[in-house]
Amino acid sequence: DIDLFQGLVTAAAKATNQMDRKSPSLRVIADHIRACSFLIVDGVVPGNEGRDYVLRRIIRRAIRHGYQLGQEKPFFHALVPALVEQMGEACPELVKGADHASRVLRQEEERFAETLANGMELLEDAIKRLKSRTIPGEAVFKLYDTFGFPVDLTADIARERGLAIDSAGFEKAMDSQRERSRDASVFVTPASIRISGLSPKLILGSTTDFCGYDSLVGEGEIQAMLKDGAAVKAASAGDDLQIVLDKTPFYAEAGGQVGDIGVFDNEKARFRVTDTKKLANAHLHIGRLESGSLRIGDKLTARVDEKTRQATVLNHSATHLLHAALRKVLGTHVVQKGSLVAPDRLRFDFSHTQPVTPQELDTIERMVNAEIRRNSAADIRELPYDEAIKAGAMALFGEKYGDTVRVLKFADFSTELCGGTHVHRTGDIGLFRITSEGGIAAGIRRIEAVSGEGALEAVKVADGALKRVAALLRGTSAEVEDKLTQLLERQKKLERELAGLRSKLASGSGGQDLAASAVKVNGTHVLAARIDGADAKTLREAADQMKNKLGTAVVVLGAVTEDGKVALVASVTPDLTALVKAGDLVGSVAAMVGGRGGGRADFAQAGGNDAGKLDDALAAVRGLVEKKLAGT
Repeated sequence: DIDLFQGLVTAAAKATNQMDRKSPSLRVIADHIRACSFLIVDGVVPGNEGRDYVLRRIIRRAIRHGYQLGQEKPFFHALVPALVEQMGEACPELVKGADHASRVLRQEEERFAETLANGMELLEDAIKRLKSRTIPGEAVFKLYDTFGFPVDLTADIARERGLAIDSAGFEKAMDSQRERSRDASVFVTPASIRISGLSPKLILGSTTDFCGYDSLVGEGEIQAMLKDGAAVKAASAGDDLQIVLDKTPFYAEAGGQVGDIGVFDNEKARFRVTDTKKLANAHLHIGRLESGSLRIGDKLTARVDEKTRQATVLNHSATHLLHAALRKVLGTHVVQKGSLVAPDRLRFDFSHTQPVTPQELDTIERMVNAEIRRNSAADIRELPYDEAIKAGAMALFGEKYGDTVRVLKFADFSTELCGGTHVHRTGDIGLFRITSEGGIAAGIRRIEAVSGEGALEAVKVADGALKRVAALLRGTSAEVEDKLTQLLERQKKLERELAGLRSKLASGSGGQDLAASAVKVNGTHVLAARIDGADAKTLREAADQMKNKLGTAVVVLGAVTEDGKVALVASVTPDLTALVKAGDLVGSVAAMVGGRGGGRADFAQAGGNDAGKLDDALAAVRGLVEKKLAGT
């Protein structure tokens, strides 16, 4: 009832065509537009996990209340301006992000509309058939699994009707579905086989000190070894292992950055590391003992593969610059939703409701490369979390941060919390190039890119393709656009000329008077002719023109196509279709050329494979029509 909400309630009443301003549904909608808009402006997008799912639930609950008021069209997004009017002065971010919030809400409304309508119908039917005050778990699961109707929405509706849902039955059905999914899943990677299901108890007390920020070589002592999912004290050549050292320069997969690869060795053994992952507070070095033997307590020299680490480092720092550029070009609603930083590429997922235009991609790429050319130093500090956030560092929702965090800053361009490995200066990246952009989920876009040697290789590949095209056009790379434009214009001109020639061919003015070759059979014009060079479209046009020109007529035309096949059409004037049906006629003719076909009584088409028999087949048309007209 306070003034703050009255404007929102009024806007909600107008959007839903509701006269009763005291309706509880209007209050729900007014409250929810506020919650949803602030979440979206804060970088949240509707999804299926975490706070993204909370947002989706709130939006869908508001939409359902509008549905209860009789509003089945999208309306919720239209309330954003009313919210801006009420709270924009106190929250400038809301004013800047209003258009983005409206787009996100409208997309979610349109996506949910069909689900809501179908789900409500099915739920109402299930409620009518109830023999108790509880909706069976199987019914709730079917609504969720088959029709995408949210469980919490079913529970809300049940509560409003004085009903309950069988939660235990629903969970049982969900467990069965999960079991079926696990049984059906056959795609597992070697890494997942080695890591999934490993208990931290296997390496109880083992911790790893990471020393790989400053050096790619280090000395470490074996704290634990795992083989086939069990702890072992010794290993021999050929064993697949996961080794934990007390100290390592190997980076364990985290924050999107892949784990390091390389080699452990000493005077009696050599271990090839193919991946590095985390388990509790330890780094698991995954690989194979290539030679010798190892025991707990052995000391090893750990050497990270320098080329692979360096390529990964370039891509990781480029990812930070890309994130900053996206927010500057597209808006501060852009928030990281996932990433992959590998030696050969980087992948960055972010919140955005529409495709990034080619012009925007060009601006983003140029902005990142400009920052690379600035050659700003990487300012890396460890700060208390609260102090880092106050300094403007971006933290990713869902990531776990300790009391002390590592802050990476590139001049005034990018400041983020990150525990990954990075370049000393932005100029080390060399070159950045975007390779693709696309949508991967509702409100989530993905950019893939390369940097350093990978970017140079991408430029080389593109330049090579351009030169090959230029050679085909008999020009230089600089002339490609003009020559291609000329070629396309010439093609259009030839297509127009070809269309004109085919039109003349269809009308019989191309040197062959088709109408004159028609014969009379029992007072009916019968035309069976071959039009060399015609395609199916030309045959259709010619048949229509001849039928109109001859009056009462049966027309059958054929041609041998470019691929050596036979094309046939048959057309019959309406006054003859009771006796001669085009579909039957063209089918009989097609059978003579090794094909088949059919169609309506007035028009039909067919094809065949034996071009050598086309003339004989067309010659047989007169006899076929004679029999039809005679009723035999």
